Amino acid sequence: MQDITTHANEERASILLEEIQRADAVIAGAGAGMSAAAGFTYSGARFKEYFACFEQKYGFHDMYSGGFASFESPEEQWAYMSRFIWINRYSPIPGKAYSNLLSVLEDKDFFVITTNVDHCFQKAGFPKERLFYTQGDFGLFQCSKPCKKLTYNNREQIAQMVLSQGYDIAENGKLYERGGHPIQMKIPKELIPHCPHCSREMSMNLRGDDTFVEDKGWHAACGRYEAYIESRKKRKILFLELGVGYNTPGIIKVPFWRMTATFADARFLTINLGDAEVPDWISKKAICMDADIAAVLQAAQELKHPAP
Repeated sequence: MQDITTHANEERASILLEEIQRADAVIAGAGAGMSAAAGFTYSGARFKEYFACFEQKYGFHDMYSGGFASFESPEEQWAYMSRFIWINRYSPIPGKAYSNLLSVLEDKDFFVITTNVDHCFQKAGFPKERLFYTQGDFGLFQCSKPCKKLTYNNREQIAQMVLSQGYDIAENGKLYERGGHPIQMKIPKELIPHCPHCSREMSMNLRGDDTFVEDKGWHAACGRYEAYIESRKKRKILFLELGVGYNTPGIIKVPFWRMTATFADARFLTINLGDAEVPDWISKKAICMDADIAAVLQAAQELKHPAP
């Protein structure tokens, strides 16, 4: 019996590679579905491994919901947040979706815009100068009521927090329980991060309201993205949408649709399990793949680089 799923993914991969080859430039837009395809799931076994104690105490059942819990103290909140940040920002990428995408795009002129804040593109080897993280970065702190338009790398501070709870960190960044030491649900008060300028408690550099800091690095990346589009809009552009939903459609999805409609030689291709669609006014210039991103990218990588 023929494996229909495998066959379908090979066909999708072939179409994807043909569209990439046809294009002079590829602008990829990635949402949460891309990281989910790479194994960064917020529920299930991955949640249970690190947050079972918080689930038992507060009753939430996934990492996202945990971010809105009313913790009994800042020390407990930062214990939760530091585990969350470490495993979703500094730990290894579980799957190959990002590395396969890089393999598929490596010989093309491309740029990436993403709403993801987990740094997976750079961890997979994408050049920093070709990336625009619009919504922030788990790896950055900012003043909670920004006294300055500055962000601060937090790896060392987050590491201190998770170590203080009884975890150890492997050489590759994997977090694991230290033998003989029970895991704590609080960090020492002195590890709570404070702004070096005004002493307010720090917060994550994540866009949630008007306190989000767009620092020099953010504006530089935004400028590179806008310049990239402007310099290539008259060429054959493929807008490649990967795992973008409707939480923030005005950042990637709708602009991609509009540019596809406006630019004479632009095309649009989306891969999104259960949510692959376009409006009628660009349907003749679009390809929609209701499919697993990881499976399609794996098939594309294998077609492009067949095993000897």
